[in-house]
Amino acid sequence: MGKKIIDFSKYSSIKIGPKVEVYIIEKIEKDNEQLFIIGGANNLLVSPNPPKIGILSKKFDYIKIKNDTLVIGGATPSGKILSFCKKHNIKGFEFLTKLPGTLGAMVKMNAGVKNYEIGKSLLWIRTYRGTVPKKEINIDYRITDIENIIYEAAFKIEYGFDTALQKKLLDLRKNQPKEPSPGSCFKNPPGDYAGRLIEAVGLKGYTVGGAAFSEIHANFLVNRGDASFEDAIKLIELAKKRVYEKFGIVLKEEVVIL
Repeated sequence: MGKKIIDFSKYSSIKIGPKVEVYIIEKIEKDNEQLFIIGGANNLLVSPNPPKIGILSKKFDYIKIKNDTLVIGGATPSGKILSFCKKHNIKGFEFLTKLPGTLGAMVKMNAGVKNYEIGKSLLWIRTYRGTVPKKEINIDYRITDIENIIYEAAFKIEYGFDTALQKKLLDLRKNQPKEPSPGSCFKNPPGDYAGRLIEAVGLKGYTVGGAAFSEIHANFLVNRGDASFEDAIKLIELAKKRVYEKFGIVLKEEVVIL
């Protein structure tokens, strides 16, 4: 297993974090389970003292049609998946438009936009334990109970790529901030929206150090240029405290904190 240094202040989507020695995973084995897999670090907030981190090598970056199923490697980026599906007229992945991430991370968190999510067409995943069918996985809104590293996943194929839907979902993203961000900071609680709750307690546009809740979309944690891990954590804890005090709702992070 090789290693490399990753500077998370440049690599992560929020541009916060230290330089860390990261293990490069070349093959499927149980020992890899001691590592936290970062993928593209698009929804991560990395502390100055993170756990052991790993990243899948390019050996796990592939996408192919096999036995009428779509088989995708865990390190395959969302943009590559979207392009492949559009080229081969495969529907169900239109929501990946402008949604950053790698396949493994997206499946693990059941990534999606609105009611469109990757778990809907999932058939099975491959971990060091072997093939795990979807029926053995608990999948819910932005969450699964998958604990092992996902090296590969398969999806049912339905033809008819929907360009109109792709445009509609792209338009939804026009109101997202341009600053470095991990995307949605909190999951939407049942029957409500985290952004509405954050705005209702006066935190839309609120800043702690270099971190802020966006003035464009209150549920987006952004880095205004010099945010630290501590700035971001203070802001997250403040939002949870105020929302709970006013509404009795416990906000749950969508951003993954290492």
